[in-house]
Parts: sequence; C-alpha cells; structure tokens
Amino acid sequence: MISRATSEKPKALEPISIVTTSLSKRFNREWIFRNFTHTFSSGNTYAITGANGSGKSTLLQILWGQTPPTSGEIKYYRCTEELDGEQIFKSLTIATPYMDLIEEFTLEEQLKFHFSLRKSRGLSIDEMIDTLYLGKARHKFISNFSSGMRQRVKLGLAFFTEADIIFLDEPSTNLDQQAFEWYRKQLHLLPPTCMVLIASNQSSEYPESAHKIDIMQFK
Repeated sequence: MISRATSEKPKALEPISIVTTSLSKRFNREWIFRNFTHTFSSGNTYAITGANGSGKSTLLQILWGQTPPTSGEIKYYRCTEELDGEQIFKSLTIATPYMDLIEEFTLEEQLKFHFSLRKSRGLSIDEMIDTLYLGKARHKFISNFSSGMRQRVKLGLAFFTEADIIFLDEPSTNLDQQAFEWYRKQLHLLPPTCMVLIASNQSSEYPESAHKIDIMQFK
C-alpha cells in the first residue's frame, strides 16, 4: 500500500481561519445553540462534542456554509484577507454519513469524477483504491456497496482531497474495527497545516490533543 507519507507532499498552505461571533441557530421556537463565539485556526483539530441531537451537525453545516445561522456572524480569513463563501468552499472538504455518493458510478468512476473537480493530495486513482483497501470493488457499483464501504469512500474523498479545512461528522459511523483503525491512521496522515473539525460524542473519533468544544455550553 502506498500512503501519503511516501507520496509527494502538497505545498504548505497559507493559514486560514473561521471566526464566529454570537452565532445562533433556531428551528421553529427551539434554540439549537446560542451566542457561539470562537476562532478556528489552521494547524488545529477541534472536537465538537455533545449528546445526539444537541446541534453538532447543525453547527458544522453552518461553518461550512450549507445552513444559514438565525443570528450572529461568521467570517473566513486567509492570513488577514477576508474570503467570501465561494472561496472558502474551494478550500474545504466534507465527510458525513448523510452525504450522498453517486449510486450509478463504480468506485473508480466516483473517484475519477470527484478528482476531475478537486485536486488530490498526490495520490493516483490506483493508489487511492489501494489505500481504501477496496481493490476488489474497483468496478463495483456504489449502489451495491455496504454502509461501511460507503462510509470509507466518503472519508477517503475527504482525506485525499487537497484542502485547508476538513469537516468530519460522526466519522466512524458504520465502520468495523479494521476500518476504524484505517480512519485513525488517515486522520494522523493529514498535513499538520490542516484545520480539522470533528463532530462526535465518542472520544475515540478524535485525538487527545483536539480542542474540545461542548455544544451543550451554548444552549
């Protein structure tokens, strides 16, 4: 297997940050969280913790620009230059259990399509399939993948894409122990310049060094 540790390393990226001020989200009459103020910076891993249904996924969706906040402000910066939403979207990658893959594609077609739009971290398609331990499923349709195989592909797309920011929502969902160890290894192989945000209520899904943010503190 060829890993990113032996592949060509990407160029160092300029520091990037996400700055939130009094960020709040309400669904109907219920406040999911309120007055969330924080600065997320390159080179750090953040664990967004809290019970199921506490708003971890909602916060991530707001941070990556999918869901608007009810109130408050979110800004993105590269060094001191403020970035707009389209610029930041090109600098991030996402893996979630509820993210869709293209059912009609084979694994090889899914990877080729994704990386025709985004730059990889230096791995070829063959190396990606090898790293995913899915060589026998290369020409298998995604529609025939198990839930664990799908989750591994989603994580692979996030890990293999050159990006400043990696969002991982409940990353070990549907993974068996072997696949979970694979996930932990790929997480460790990410460039140290990356910003990684992990929504999880399981401490095993994020490193001990992660900055922990309990969403329950913002109710």
